[in-house]
Amino acid sequence: MSQRTLIGMLTPSSNTVLEPVTSAILSGLENVSAHFGRFRVTEISLRDQALGQFDEKPIVEAAQLLADAKVQVIAWNGTSSGWLGFEADRALCRTITAATGIPATTSVLALNEILERTGVTDLGLVTPYLHDVQERIVANYAGVGVRCRAERHLNDPGNFSFSEVPAETLKSMVREVAAEGPQAITTFCTNLRAAPLVAELEEETGIPIYDTISVVVWKALAMTGVAPAKVKGWGRLFDLPG
Repeated sequence: MSQRTLIGMLTPSSNTVLEPVTSAILSGLENVSAHFGRFRVTEISLRDQALGQFDEKPIVEAAQLLADAKVQVIAWNGTSSGWLGFEADRALCRTITAATGIPATTSVLALNEILERTGVTDLGLVTPYLHDVQERIVANYAGVGVRCRAERHLNDPGNFSFSEVPAETLKSMVREVAAEGPQAITTFCTNLRAAPLVAELEEETGIPIYDTISVVVWKALAMTGVAPAKVKGWGRLFDLPG
């Protein structure tokens, strides 16, 4: 058998989108597969109970189980550092690697790398989140020099409900944000079924769209030595070299 590329993904327990979408993105790549570990996430809010879902201990325990599958990278396929602060993801990656010996990344760190590499300072933000969560995300991006020129959100505490947002709602949100002329748009939630819409919406709006499921796949491929350009039909993102 040819050498396999095994990608580990950490998944919120109530998420039903990122696993099938990630597998679909990778489906055209020979000997590349994603493997998933879950930890409990059922609510996205700034309540202490909801914030505590992202404590490192259960996440690292899930990562250690993924390590048994000899994955070559472990990715936190979630956006919590958008409101917790980006250092939370950097610290988590350090802890995962110390515990498993495996390189780690996250959706938000991958997105931030892409924004920096492509020179994006005016961003369109589409999420399902509550008003105060959205405000935190906007503030955290402002802190690193990225202005949210336009944003739309659904004011939903989720998390399971995010997966049931209709495609037409997502398209409408992206179109409204695109009308305000950002340099790029992010669909910022890994339980939104937005990634399959990206290629169509990029063609329609002329604006690159960076979905948070897609960006972590892009980064995981690059970290394992697989050219992201091998992925076809999922948007401009995969044309960027890893």
